[in-house]
Amino acid sequence: MESVPALVDSVLAGEWGPAPGERSVTSAFWLHHTTRLAGGGVTYRNHYLLLRVGSAFGACSFEQGELDADFCATASGEPLDKLIRDDRLPVRIAALDAYLADALPHREAGAEPVVLPIGTPEVRARARDDAIAGLLDIRPGAKVALIGVVNPLVEAITERGGECLPCDLNLRTTQWGQPVSREMDEVLEAADAVVATGMTLSNGSFDRLLAHCRGRDLPLVVYAQTGSAVARAFLGRGVTAVSAEPFPFSQFSAEPSTVYRYRASFGRAG
Repeated sequence: MESVPALVDSVLAGEWGPAPGERSVTSAFWLHHTTRLAGGGVTYRNHYLLLRVGSAFGACSFEQGELDADFCATASGEPLDKLIRDDRLPVRIAALDAYLADALPHREAGAEPVVLPIGTPEVRARARDDAIAGLLDIRPGAKVALIGVVNPLVEAITERGGECLPCDLNLRTTQWGQPVSREMDEVLEAADAVVATGMTLSNGSFDRLLAHCRGRDLPLVVYAQTGSAVARAFLGRGVTAVSAEPFPFSQFSAEPSTVYRYRASFGRAG
């Protein structure tokens, strides 16, 4: 599997399960969520499209203005093949994610479940990001490109002896004043390993990131609320590991919730 468009073609061809035209969206919703962790100076602003298919939710985060909430008024009942072909990238990713997560739910896919504890947003975010960083075998001094910055993950990488190279389109500095690059290529060229958010799927940079990591044989860990089942499809095909967090996401509850960790031995070859 070389790219997201190639994955789309294989899904539409019925190579991953039932024909997408036989599955339809049972509910659709749009979320605007903000959060500021205690002691932090950054307000995270997130927009999500969620599509439910069977027992699964497909998710895609997107930038403000990319998708109108009115989309949801007519999305329920739509066949998945139509939405997987939609002109809007967030719709395509959410629909593709819903299809793949319904065809093979994370809870049945042989992943390692990691239960996040009851607690405050800070406690739960730290536990989640420790689980993500635990997928990287970081040697002391290794340079780790972080594509999509969350401060607890910067901390988790640093605590494991790595040198974090942060990159984000919206943040200018980390919580500790470290400059954040806007140029993905800049941090990738210097990196020994890469940790990237699923939002690389929603902003169209995932295929370029994947090709770069393949070309340099760099470990690539994807932490995904957006497109968690989509990222899983690339395990062993350029993606080294995935921390998949299907909806409902950890920030929406103080109760225990589960993320699913995968390593590259999962899945089909090819």
